[in-house]
Amino acid sequence: MAKKGSIETNEKRKRLAKKYAPKRTELKALAADRNAAPEERFKATLELAAMPRSGARIRVRNRCMLTGRSRGNYRKFGISRIMLREMGNHGLIPGLKKASW
Repeated sequence: MAKKGSIETNEKRKRLAKKYAPKRTELKALAADRNAAPEERFKATLELAAMPRSGARIRVRNRCMLTGRSRGNYRKFGISRIMLREMGNHGLIPGLKKASW
């Protein structure tokens, strides 16, 4: 089980990333636009730098919904490999069965 603080921090980052996503994409597009005036591009870059770092999508970590484990996660299920195996063996995941050949 992951530390509660790590899970809370990640949840906060998810909220911030969702909140700042439209503004961040707008500023990034303006900063990358070669046709815009250099002053506008520079201003957009400064505004981007002034935004909270935790508001960037890249800072969000995929975690297991059940345990909070940050490594070995399956995006399709949203759980870690350990929980996937455990739940799969107990038949709790529909359509999942052990491979046999």
